[in-house]
Amino acid sequence: MSTETLEILKPSDTDTTGEARVILFNDEWHSFDEVIFQLIRAIHCSHKVAEQMANTVHNSGKCKVYEGAVEECLSVSAVLEEIDLKTSIDFS
Repeated sequence: MSTETLEILKPSDTDTTGEARVILFNDEWHSFDEVIFQLIRAIHCSHKVAEQMANTVHNSGKCKVYEGAVEECLSVSAVLEEIDLKTSIDFS
């Protein structure tokens, strides 16, 4: 008869139930129009807002493009990443 040892997993220090932010990063592969179009699809913003965010990403290297519940952030990030845009979700 063998004995199994079970590992007790500790909860993560990252709270995934609260608010989060989607950060979009600059790259050298997508045109402004591609980024703007995908932002409009992902966060349902106006063309003007998407253009401002695209400019911020281009000039600063990154931009917070959405803030809300984690589930919503995951959805927004997934839409942006459909065309291989690089994103991260920030919980801090």
